[in-house]
Amino acid sequence: MSAILKRELRAFFTSPIAYLVIAVLFVISGYYFYLANLEFGYTSMTYVFSALFTYACFLVLPILTMRLFSDEKRQKTDQILLTSPVSLTSIVLGKFFAAFLVYLIGISITLIQGMVIALVTTPEWLTIFANYLGLALYGGMVIAAGLLFSCLTESQLVAALITFAFELIITSITYLETVFADHPWVITVIEFLSVSARYNTFSAGTIHYDDILFFLSMQALLLFIAVRFLDRKRWN
Repeated sequence: MSAILKRELRAFFTSPIAYLVIAVLFVISGYYFYLANLEFGYTSMTYVFSALFTYACFLVLPILTMRLFSDEKRQKTDQILLTSPVSLTSIVLGKFFAAFLVYLIGISITLIQGMVIALVTTPEWLTIFANYLGLALYGGMVIAAGLLFSCLTESQLVAALITFAFELIITSITYLETVFADHPWVITVIEFLSVSARYNTFSAGTIHYDDILFFLSMQALLLFIAVRFLDRKRWN
């Protein structure tokens, strides 16, 4: 897995993708940090994290994941990769952790911003950590989904659009509660799958183990499906 991880990180940083993703995350978080915390003197970083979740993740995560396997297909190197003496699980995890690491570098600016606030007053470190954890878990789930979608097509644009649509669906599903208000069992399912509701607990500074388990389980499921799809493709 380490060989794939190094290979993917090298690919990210020898192309504009990693720099573009990190720059977008830095610029958006920096703008809202300046506007809310420096200009108006708020000690809470709620606006920063909300902007990252609402805008940045929808922009950068599809871009970050669109090339993971689509580019292999376009360059006709996917068969070489799939027949290499490396397990499919190692290939999938190597690509996943490479993209996830780039994403973590991008959102790590929020920790530095917390240190800037600490120069003036005591920041809400628990809330900052909870928000950072929430962003990391959400990003990991979307990266896993984007990796899976990248396996399905050689078009990077199509992979990015499907990932973007996936984000829209999982964050908007909570609005279906009003439509199915007369069906309690449907409401239960929606509440269980509602990513927005689960992320909101992190943004409020609360860490629930069931929310962590949900995001990790979704990541594992999506990566497992990607491995099974590649395994079927290899034998076909």
